[in-house]
Amino acid sequence: MRSQLRIAQMDCPVEEALIRKKLGGMAAVQGLEFNLIQRVLTVVHTPDALPAIEAAIRSLSMTAEGVTAHAAAVAAPAPSKPWWPLAVSGGLALGAEIVHWLQGPEWLSAVMALAAIALCGIGTYKKGWIALKNGELNINALMTIAVTGAVLIRQWPEAAMVMFLFTIAELIEAKSLDRARNAIRGLMQLAPERATMLQADGQWLEVEAKAVPIGAVVRVKPGERIGLDGVLVGGGSTVNQAPITGESIPVDKVVGDTIFAGSINIAGSFEYRVTAAASNSTLARIIHAIEEAQGARAPTQRFVDRFARIYTPLVFALALAVALLPPLLMGGDWYAWIYKALVLLVIACPCALVISTPVTIVSGLAAAARHGILVKGGVYLEEGRRLSWLALDKTGTITHGKPELVDSVILDASVDAMQLATSLAVRSDHPVSLAIARAGKQSNVAVLPVADFSALLGRGVRGQVAGELLHLGNHRLIEELGVCSPELEQRLFALEEAGKTVILLATERKVLALFAVADTVKDSSREAVKALHALGIRTAMLTGDNSHTAAAIARQVGMDEARGNQLPEDKLKAIESFAQMGRVGMVGDGINDAPALARADIGFAMGAAGTDTAIETADVALMDDDLRKIARFVQLSHSTHAVLVQNISLALGIKAVFLTLTLMGLGTMWMAVFADMGAALLVVGNGLRLLRK
Repeated sequence: MRSQLRIAQMDCPVEEALIRKKLGGMAAVQGLEFNLIQRVLTVVHTPDALPAIEAAIRSLSMTAEGVTAHAAAVAAPAPSKPWWPLAVSGGLALGAEIVHWLQGPEWLSAVMALAAIALCGIGTYKKGWIALKNGELNINALMTIAVTGAVLIRQWPEAAMVMFLFTIAELIEAKSLDRARNAIRGLMQLAPERATMLQADGQWLEVEAKAVPIGAVVRVKPGERIGLDGVLVGGGSTVNQAPITGESIPVDKVVGDTIFAGSINIAGSFEYRVTAAASNSTLARIIHAIEEAQGARAPTQRFVDRFARIYTPLVFALALAVALLPPLLMGGDWYAWIYKALVLLVIACPCALVISTPVTIVSGLAAAARHGILVKGGVYLEEGRRLSWLALDKTGTITHGKPELVDSVILDASVDAMQLATSLAVRSDHPVSLAIARAGKQSNVAVLPVADFSALLGRGVRGQVAGELLHLGNHRLIEELGVCSPELEQRLFALEEAGKTVILLATERKVLALFAVADTVKDSSREAVKALHALGIRTAMLTGDNSHTAAAIARQVGMDEARGNQLPEDKLKAIESFAQMGRVGMVGDGINDAPALARADIGFAMGAAGTDTAIETADVALMDDDLRKIARFVQLSHSTHAVLVQNISLALGIKAVFLTLTLMGLGTMWMAVFADMGAALLVVGNGLRLLRK
C-alpha cells in the first residue's frame, strides 16, 4: 500500500533524518519519499501497517495526518506561536549578559539565564533528547549538548544568549521556507471553489466546483476565474490562460475551444461543458506532478545527503578530541578546551548545507511552472544544462501540423482553376484536399456543384464540374491520364525539392494548374533553434516525412541535421546514436514518439495542456506548443545549478572560516550560532531568488 501522511513538525532535513531512521528499520515499511516543502511523507508499506507507522511517528513527538493524493500539494501554514515568551527570554538573556559584564552576583546571572533557556529552549531540548535517544546527531541534539555544557561550566550568559539566538534564527528560517510553500499553494488557489452550473430546470445555480459532474454546463462571467476544464459550447471571450500554458498574450476563445481551470475570463460571458472533475483538471494534475517532482531528488541533493551523513559524526569526533586531548595530554585548561569543543558542536550541524538543495530545487520547479513548463523532478531541472543534442519531431512540433496551400501555378488562364479545384476538394476528406478547400473558402470562392464524384485510392479524386470531367490528384494520376510532360515534371520536382506536396488539376486532355501544399513552419521554431544554438545545443529533426521534405524544413529553421522516413524504431536508434556524443533530449507528442522519448535523457512533451498522457509520461511538459520554452528551461537549469553551487560553497565556506577561528581560540558560541543559522538563512534566501526568474 501507498499512504501519504502530512507531518506538521517535518520542516527540514533534521526531522527527515529522524523519521527515516525510525521507520527505515521497520520490516513493514518498504519505501519512504519525503516532500519537506509540503511536509508530506509518502510511505510504501504492507497492509495493516499504517497504525504502527503512525505510532512510530508519534514516538518522535510528531503528528501524522492522512491526506489524499491531490490534497497533498496544499500544505497548510504552520500555526503561529505566541511571541511574548521569546521576547521575555531575550530580555532575560540580555539581563544575564549585563549582570555578568557589571560583575554582579553570579546567582542572579544564573537565574536569569536558566529562566531564558526555559522560556525559549524547552522545544529544542525535547527535540534534542528525542534525537539523542534515537542515535541521531542533528542540530537540536548538538544545541542541547552545547547549551547544557555551557551551563555546566557556568557560562550562564553565553548559554542563554545562544539558545535565544538559535530560536530566533529557526523562526526566521521557518518563515523563509513558507515562501517556497506559498509558491505551490498559490497554484491551487488559482481555481475558484465555486462554479455557476446549469440545472435540469434551466436555472443557473452556484455550487461547489468539486461537486460539478463531467458533462455539466457551466457559465463564466467577465473577470471570473474558470473553475474546471471544459469545451466552450456557447458565447465567446478572450481568456488569459498564462497560469496554465505560460502564454503571455490572452487567447480568443470560440465554440469548440478548450478551456482550462485556473484561467481568467477577460471579456465576454460564455458557457462551457465540463470535461474533467475538479480533482483531475489540468491544473490539479500540474500541482500533483510538481508535488511528485519534489520527491525526485536531484544529483546534488543525493550528494549533499551522503556528505552530511559522514561530515557530522566526523566533526562530533573532532569536538570530543578538542575537549579531551589537550587537557589530558598537554595539561590544557579543561574549561577553555570544553568551551571550544561546544562551539565546534554548534558549528558542526550541516543544516544549511542539507536544506539548501530542496529549497533551490522547489523554487526552480515553481519558477518553471509559472512559465508553463512542468518539470517532473529535480534531476531533470539539474540535468537540463548538460544537453548536447536535442532531437525534434516535425509535425506539430516544428510545424503547425496542418497542411496549407502555399503555391499555385496556373497553366491555363482561360478557366478559374482555383474555383474548379475547390469544388472538387470540398468533397474529399484527404488532408491535402482539405488544405485547398480551406484556401478556397478564405478567398470566398463560390463552390460549383459536382456530379459523379469519386475518390481514386492513392491518386486523388475526380468529378463532373460544369459539364467537364476533372481530376485533382498526384503525379501518378497525371501519368495514368497521359497528360504529363518533361516541362511539367521539372516544375513539379522543383516544388517537391522545396519540401512541398504537389497536387494537380487536369482534364482528360491537359493539366490546368499545380497546387503546392506544405505543413508550414511556426515562427517560434526558428527563434527556438537559434536560442538553442546560442546555448551550445545542436539540433536534429526526426520525421516520418520523406527526406526532401525533412531537408527543406530543416533549412528553413536552421537545424544542424535532418533525418526523414523515420519509423518509431528508427527514431530510437537516432537517439541512441546522439547519446554517444553527450546528453540528448527528445521533443515529441508523448505517444507516437514514446520509444525515443523514453530513451532520451530528457523527454519533452509539446502542447501538454489537457493531455493526461503527455503530463504523465514526459520528463518535461510544455503546457503550450512553444518550442522557445525549451531554451528557457535550459537557462533555468543553468541558473539552478549556479545557485546550488553558490549555496554549497556558502555553507561549507562559512563553516570552514568559523571552525578555523574556533581552533585558533578566536571563536565564541555566539559566532557559532551565526555560522550555522546565518548560513542556513543565506542559502534559503539565495535559493528563493529563482522564484523571480
